[in-house]
Amino acid sequence: MSNWERRAQGVMRIMIGFTFSCHGAQKLLGLFGGMGGHRVHAGTLLWFAGMLELILGLTILFGFFTRPAAFILCGEMAVAYFLVHFPRSVVPIQNGGELAVVYCFVFLFLAVAGPGAFSIDGARGGGGKSRVRR
Repeated sequence: MSNWERRAQGVMRIMIGFTFSCHGAQKLLGLFGGMGGHRVHAGTLLWFAGMLELILGLTILFGFFTRPAAFILCGEMAVAYFLVHFPRSVVPIQNGGELAVVYCFVFLFLAVAGPGAFSIDGARGGGGKSRVRR
């Protein structure tokens, strides 16, 4: 992988981690208008999702244990899609689930490809470079 590819991957990871953690902050802390102006109640499925989104979103942002965090979040987004969006319609644009699908596949990519540049994982030698050989 070229340095430019690693840098682009790192910038994408940072932006995805930032925007995803905002969803968790919205649910748990009531930031950005909260969930209808409120926080979610502790112990609910939305609360658990918010915890994953905030904590693991921040680990993605900083590139810390990126692969396992991304794998877990890929699963969370798949579950979110099939529990919340899929019953409304099969097509993501019709059921409002296109963001869940996009996050799911970006997290799948990060789980396989690693964090790219600008990561704690890379600084500590834990996956900053892709394992795929060309």
